[in-house]
Order: sequence, then C-alpha cells, then structure tokens
Amino acid sequence: MNIIFMGTPEFAVPSLEILIQNGFNVVAVITAPDNPRGRGQKVGYTPVKECALRYNIPVLQPLKLKAPEFLEELKSYKADLQIVVAFRMLPEIVWSMPPIGTFNLHASLLPRYRGAAPINWAIINGEKETGITTFFLKHEIDTGSIIYQETEPIHDNDTVGTLYERLMQNGAELVLKTVRAIESGSYPSVPQTETDGLPHAPKIFKETCEIKWDQPTENVRNFIRGLSPYPAAWTTLNDKTYKVYSASIPTGVKVGTTDVGQYTTDNKNYLYFKTADGWIAIDELQPEGKRKMNIAEFFRGNKL
Repeated sequence: MNIIFMGTPEFAVPSLEILIQNGFNVVAVITAPDNPRGRGQKVGYTPVKECALRYNIPVLQPLKLKAPEFLEELKSYKADLQIVVAFRMLPEIVWSMPPIGTFNLHASLLPRYRGAAPINWAIINGEKETGITTFFLKHEIDTGSIIYQETEPIHDNDTVGTLYERLMQNGAELVLKTVRAIESGSYPSVPQTETDGLPHAPKIFKETCEIKWDQPTENVRNFIRGLSPYPAAWTTLNDKTYKVYSASIPTGVKVGTTDVGQYTTDNKNYLYFKTADGWIAIDELQPEGKRKMNIAEFFRGNKL
C-alpha cells in the first residue's frame, strides 16, 4: 500500500516511525508549516517533519488544505490509505481521496471524549480509565466507524505528561495493528453508538486553566494534574500569577475556619489553600518570570 501520514507534534512521531521500521511504504508526510519557536523565534520544524527528513520521506506543509496546488500534489502520490495522528480537521476532498479511506488515532475510548484535548479532560474529570481508538474519518469530527480500541488505566498520580507518554507509545502499536489488518483485507468497522450525556474534550484555553478553589479538594487536585505539565493550571496570589504543577491532599491541618480560596503557610515547608471541603497543598509551582520549583525551594527565596 502507498500510505500518506499526517501529523504534527511529538505524539505522532512513534506512529510514523513504527510504520517505517516495519517496512510500510510511507510515500509522503503532511505536517504543519514551519513556525518561529522559542525566545529567539528561530524557524523550527515540527517533530513529525524532523522524523520524516531522517527517513528521506517527502514532506508537504500546506497552509490551506483545499488549495488546488496542494490537492494536485497530494493526488500525485496515489495513496491507498491515509493516516492521521494529531493533525487538524481535514476537508472531505482530502480524507476521501484514497480508495481505502483515512483513519485517525484518537486518545480516548470513543465516543467518549471527542474533541481536541481528550487526555486532559479524562484526568480533570477524575476518570479511572481511558484508552486509544483508531477509526475511519467521516463528516462530523471523531464520529467515524471504529476499527480498534484499547483501554489504559489512569493511575491516581498520573498527570497529562505521564499518561500522554503511555498513550503515545500504545497508540503507535495500535496504528501498526490497524494498518496490518487493513493490508490483510480483514478488519472491523463498527459504527459509534450515539448516547446523550457523554463527556467531551473541548480545546483548552488560558482562561480554562484558572483554578477554582470553590470545588471539592479532589476535583481541584484532578484539575491541576490534568493540566500538568502543559498548559498548567494557574492562580493569582497577592496580584501575581503562579502556575501550579503538583498538589496533594494534606492530613491533620489544624487552622481556624478560612474562606474558600484563602491560604495558610509557615513560609518554609507548606502552602495550603482552602477548598470547598478541606485543604490542598501546593507541592510544585512557578512564579511569573521564574523557573518551576518545589514549595521548599520557593520559600527559600520568597515569603508570603
């Protein structure tokens, strides 16, 4: 089969590499345009582009997926199958081009957590299990027929970072399994069950990440780990913004009644915030313009 692979971030790289290393014919890679990155604003390649160049695979970086010149070039590769891992929404003229179709790897157990940020929202919502799904693309986002699914437990102290790593590697294996099945001509294609009330995974913006202290303690802890290390939960303290990367639930806190959102500290070893039903300890944070540090390090140079 001639395969075209579409993806941009690090999450997609293992899926591309596993196909190449197992001898599949990836004829081209589609990824986002090069963009200035970092403080020096140097033009950087996407992780998927860097991977493709290592294997001498042609790279296409269209600004517009409906541009006639891009569609002509895409057609010229005569792909039998297209694979999408962490790319962007495709117009029908693109996803319907190959005779077999286009399948996507999604980091949830569809139809749960359709949307842009499934790993974040599964942790934020306190789920104990998530997974990965390969499915064929169709008009509505994340709604196509399911090929394969695999579950993955969410551990009590998982963050987006730790869960992302596992799903990234497991996802590559599932992509390989899916392509092998498609190549053999024998693979499942099961329509998704439409059910009301399923959790969604909308895109996360900066304002989404503000900590709401009027929630139960466990909800606040899940919120913080569901945004760690990126984009990171945040709060304001004495008119300064702090990113919060890690928090825990302390025991035996003996202080007087405090309003929700207020804090207590010894300015040495602990910083506790009042939640709706208790206290939460900030373990790792980052002040504006400074590096990330644990709470003891923070208090060595700062007092509240």
